Amino acid sequence: MSIFYNIFIHVLIVGLKLLGLFNNKAKKGFEGRRNSLESVRSAFSKEDFVIWMHAASLGEYEQGLPVLQRLKKQFPDHKILITFFSPSGYENVINKKHFADAICYLPFDKKSIIREFISGFNTKLFFTVKYDYWYNLLHELKSNGVKVYVISALFYEKQVFFTVYGKWFVSQLQKNVDWFFHQTEISCMLAKRIGLNNSSFTGDTRFDRVKQLRERDNHVNFIKEFIGDNKTVVFGSSWHAEEKMAVQIAEKNTEIKIIIAPHDLKRISHIKQLFPHALLYSEINTSQFPVSNAQILIIDSIGMLSKLYSYADIAVVGGGFHDAGLHNILEAATFGIPVIFGNHYKKNPEADDLIRVEGGKSFKDDESAAAFLLFILKDNKTLQYMSQNAQRFVDEKPDATELIVEKILF
Repeated sequence: MSIFYNIFIHVLIVGLKLLGLFNNKAKKGFEGRRNSLESVRSAFSKEDFVIWMHAASLGEYEQGLPVLQRLKKQFPDHKILITFFSPSGYENVINKKHFADAICYLPFDKKSIIREFISGFNTKLFFTVKYDYWYNLLHELKSNGVKVYVISALFYEKQVFFTVYGKWFVSQLQKNVDWFFHQTEISCMLAKRIGLNNSSFTGDTRFDRVKQLRERDNHVNFIKEFIGDNKTVVFGSSWHAEEKMAVQIAEKNTEIKIIIAPHDLKRISHIKQLFPHALLYSEINTSQFPVSNAQILIIDSIGMLSKLYSYADIAVVGGGFHDAGLHNILEAATFGIPVIFGNHYKKNPEADDLIRVEGGKSFKDDESAAAFLLFILKDNKTLQYMSQNAQRFVDEKPDATELIVEKILF
């Protein structure tokens, strides 16, 4: 099976190179990997002790960050490496102030490439987040005596491990991973069913991360002036369906303030067509009209969304009305507001949990979601009830980071 895996890696490399001719995201990922070796060689020497976190994308990075921060406090003399597979993760982090000594793309999982990449520094501890497994990487790390962990692991029955040809993949995890820290009890049970007994349920580190969001300064210029005394709905990481909802809300309740932060800034022109009189955040300073006069504010900058949720009465989180998948609902729920989303969220168990405690609600289409949103905006009792449930949902979660770090240090 290892032969077939290595063939797959070769096909992946060629495929992404060809895809890059037509897809800018694939092109960025392919070209960015050319600089990975140089990045680590300029940041580390063979004498440096390195703590290495790998995250597929931005969501996994947010999950792993609390653990990485805690380990850095425990080992202040160790250097920090963060790698990404996806450009959406890398590009959102690389230009921010950070305590990491190097941030780069994970090289393609070809044995010779991986061996050269890790040879220039001394990895003392490595962890990957959720379920991004690269088997040559794990093998090389373990061969070098590195402690290997999986943070916020998530197993589900449709993964390759639970198929008739999944034994090789399971064996690689058995040999090369020291411990799996699972974000759900079901995940932990499934892992043990296939022989990964080096597993424990510790909870989802994203809850630790979003609790931290409350403690920082969440001020965003002009937002209070825009909102005034009006109820506010933030449409976060919006796609077409969520933007259609915003149209319905704006037409039927003109007293509501609406903030739209699209998943992709390329959607700005489309949103402006939907709302010709909307105000762009970047144009507030040059606008001839007071910001308070606008009903719709379009956020045409990145990195503001989690702060904007702190101003909202209700959040609509995008991605759940199609197969792209639901975006982060916890960033909204942590501020004690109801969260509305579509029903495509099979890889987001927290969505089911939030619905069960009646702090959030999902819908199969944007029309029914908009109808409920209009109802709750007028029903203060239901709004307050769901808000309290969302707040409690986050507050009651255990400190997963503490449980994980205690086990690592034991």
